[in-house]
Amino acid sequence: MQYFETIKCDDYEVFNLDYHNRRIANTIGLNLNLQEYIYAPSNELLRCKVIYNEEGIENVEYFKYKKREIKSFKLVFDDVIDYSKKYLDRTLLDDLYKQRENADEIIIIKNGIVSDTSIANIVIFDGNNWITSTSPLLFGTTRARLLDDKAIFEKDITVEMLKKAEKIALMNAMIDFNIIEDYSFFL
Repeated sequence: MQYFETIKCDDYEVFNLDYHNRRIANTIGLNLNLQEYIYAPSNELLRCKVIYNEEGIENVEYFKYKKREIKSFKLVFDDVIDYSKKYLDRTLLDDLYKQRENADEIIIIKNGIVSDTSIANIVIFDGNNWITSTSPLLFGTTRARLLDDKAIFEKDITVEMLKKAEKIALMNAMIDFNIIEDYSFFL
């Protein structure tokens, strides 16, 4: 089985390595120090892709990063999808993403609870707090950091709560915490 980590590199700096190291340890049971394998090779915003398996690091690649503009979401219902580890094979997520029709992105609803998009954890603002799902498909590194910092809180998010949210945000290693001001949903 192969897994991967997406790590942000910008202006000769590598971001959140402790959280990526932790996820690798939780995934394969090995404590690897990513600092031994990656570096920020330029001042450009780069996406570092680290591919690994149960034995260790297989490959490290760097790509220029351009953030996707996401303003519309299609709600996709799937009660059986499992993406609890960051598998290199994203076929299950890609198949759900193909259902987006004219939307920019999908929001996956699993067992009646909002989980994730195809590329990020989701957070809603209920008027008082930023809330992320207790049941994400993948426990993201940015999500973990913001939970540790008490900047976001966990709670089951229903579709009704999603529709009533004052704001939403997406979070992943590359976009950090990205508030989406003007968005729409459809079924």
